[in-house]
Amino acid sequence: MQAIAIETKGPEIQQSIGKYRWTICGLVFFATTINYLDRAVISLLKETFTNDLHWNDADYANVEIAFKVAYAVGLLLAGRIIDRMGTKMGYAVATFLWSAAAVAHAAVNTVFGFGVARSFLGVFEAGNFPAAIKTVAEWFPKKERALATGIFNSGANVGAIVAPIAVPYIVVTLGWQWAFILTGALGFLWLILWFIYYEVPKKQKKCSQAEYDYIHSDKDETPALEQVKPSVSWIKLLSFPQTWAFAIGKLLTDPIWWFYLFWLPDFLNSQYGLKGTAVSLPVAIVYSMSTIGSVFGGWLPMRLIDKGWAPFKARKTSMLIYAFFVIPIIFAQLLGGIDMWLAVIVIGIAASAHQAWSANIFTTVSDMFPKHTTGSVTGIGGMFGAVGGILLSAAVQKNMFVYYRNLGKIEVAYYIMFAVCGGAYLLAWLIMHFLVPKMKRVEL
Repeated sequence: MQAIAIETKGPEIQQSIGKYRWTICGLVFFATTINYLDRAVISLLKETFTNDLHWNDADYANVEIAFKVAYAVGLLLAGRIIDRMGTKMGYAVATFLWSAAAVAHAAVNTVFGFGVARSFLGVFEAGNFPAAIKTVAEWFPKKERALATGIFNSGANVGAIVAPIAVPYIVVTLGWQWAFILTGALGFLWLILWFIYYEVPKKQKKCSQAEYDYIHSDKDETPALEQVKPSVSWIKLLSFPQTWAFAIGKLLTDPIWWFYLFWLPDFLNSQYGLKGTAVSLPVAIVYSMSTIGSVFGGWLPMRLIDKGWAPFKARKTSMLIYAFFVIPIIFAQLLGGIDMWLAVIVIGIAASAHQAWSANIFTTVSDMFPKHTTGSVTGIGGMFGAVGGILLSAAVQKNMFVYYRNLGKIEVAYYIMFAVCGGAYLLAWLIMHFLVPKMKRVEL
């Protein structure tokens, strides 16, 4: 009863329970920032590699497909490994290895070499989100998880903002190899902070008893219920409709974010002639808007929960709202013909809605599954999302973009892609609602 009282009283009680969980959220935020910075570097070097290494669109798409294939495999493995190793060591090992792979890009100069480097980067970067979602499940009660997820997930936007500002400058002053070396080295610095500040709540001395009780205030997630941690197979997890709802939601919507990440600079280049540092401002605006969307996306369901809504209902309603906000991107190309900034704003709204959606779809995992399986389920869903990105690259980006660029009508390819982006979220929401119409927690 004490934990429930702590949760429902006013702001002065919230202040008294402690805030160390937000320090943990900050660590995960910076890890996610570095994770996306490392993967975004290559999208800003596409023109450099075309001129210096004689790449074409197919070469670039092949290298990114190699990353996505490895990322898909890595997600499936990483979730299970992190569930077994624990958050602290699992996150640390993943970060060390992906940082080493990022730095290794500087040592290659062929399409094959980059394919290998990107594959290693993909396998090890896959550890970030299963570890991050597991960390949030361990350190936050249900009502705050979407907000915490929205905050750490906004690190993806910060990484995407920093990349177009820093990478062109590094390339001009030091060369493209240093863009990989300097961004990759940030992960090693993060590891120092991780080992200094991170521990699970039960072992963290800076976590007060009041904050510990607040974290475990959900009746269906008391420490006693989480003590037994049997190994759960992928086959068993895939037998639940809750797993498929999360996986299909990721399958249909993750590729859209990958499209923004890897092709937005090319869109601005091919449609408006922006090159080098000229791309920085519009890209930074898109991802700044996404940062706001990510945090707001986590705040809205928390607000609804405070008004008495059930957590699962609050998340699903919020996700439906965000799905509608993506639809205007269908007209991005048309509006861009009037003014480039209209296209940038519409794309920014859609990217913002994606991040708001993402903050909530991740949180549905900890709503529906015991904490000791969140890494595995997140990995399964992430794998489906990566597979969706692979299919989009192979069937649409690679072949379609090459075809229409050869015809000199690349704007047609973007019309098609923006239409796909506009409808993906409503379709995903409908399928998820069909599979899990009401909240039902998985009992293992």
